[in-house]
Amino acid sequence: MKNSNFYYHNIGDLKQRLRSVMDTEELRELHQVRPGRHFLVVVRLVASVALCGWALWQARWPLLWAPAAVWQGFNILGFIILLHEQVHECIFRGRYPRLHRFLGLAYAFPSAISATQFRIWHLDHHNELGSKTDDPKRAHLSPKRNKRWYKLLYCTPVLFVIYARAATREAGCYTAQERRTINLERLVNVVLHLGILAALLSFGGGWVLLRVYVVPIFFCFPVAFVLNRLGQHYDVDSTDPAKWSTVVDGNPAWHFLMLWSNFHIEHHYYQRVPFYNLRRLNRKLQPFFAQNEMRSRSYTQILWGWFVRNRAPHTNWDLADGQEHLSERDVPL
Repeated sequence: MKNSNFYYHNIGDLKQRLRSVMDTEELRELHQVRPGRHFLVVVRLVASVALCGWALWQARWPLLWAPAAVWQGFNILGFIILLHEQVHECIFRGRYPRLHRFLGLAYAFPSAISATQFRIWHLDHHNELGSKTDDPKRAHLSPKRNKRWYKLLYCTPVLFVIYARAATREAGCYTAQERRTINLERLVNVVLHLGILAALLSFGGGWVLLRVYVVPIFFCFPVAFVLNRLGQHYDVDSTDPAKWSTVVDGNPAWHFLMLWSNFHIEHHYYQRVPFYNLRRLNRKLQPFFAQNEMRSRSYTQILWGWFVRNRAPHTNWDLADGQEHLSERDVPL
């Protein structure tokens, strides 16, 4: 893991500014971990996977296939969000290392990623947020070409190739033991997924395999992943550490599909607040957002800015809009 701690060395008085609008007792309550609440979400997500799997398997109502595939893509994203909770130790009040480790491996399985690499990668992201070189998400995963066609590749099966290359580059700074563990976890996940493929092909045939497995994982999950990621750190103001993430209040539908992960700026302010408390934290922070002129983006606005207006990642999109309007005003008639 990296240890330059760029974020904490460059946030200035952010913590003091946040304390001015957050009561200590309220914060303590928001940090309360409730295992039953976490596993209620797990049960709901597993039930959603089963329901979507049934809808995609059955052939009587083909109109269910498209919405079920999209929903399944978000379910796969949901397990990564559960893994995120495991990384931040927001599941149990006490320490249960073996159970904690098992849950990490289980949550990583649907997307076939390494639980160990996700943990290292994500904690480095928190510590190095704001750095162009040490934040692994920004350094290796963000598009380096601000071209619409290249951005669209992230919404396709090419995402898996992009992510694999990014993960391999970042793993170069890990210890030999960490790399061995990561490679073993990946191998086990690939073997288990190949087993699922073989079972679907054997019992259902190629058409069932295509709609139950291939479409949700390779075509719907990338879209959900990209949408989630666009609402994190792509529209930011680098001059103010309070604005190094994007405010996305969302609505109940997005909260359901993304397991409250749209509240990403709130998570960076207080990373040990469990995901089921982030909506309450968002409400408590509204005065802070208003004081600092931080307005919420909708996912429609984010997609419009990213693909239509072709905004660059990790830049101030409002500033870009202002410059664009200025240039349009200055064009001679």
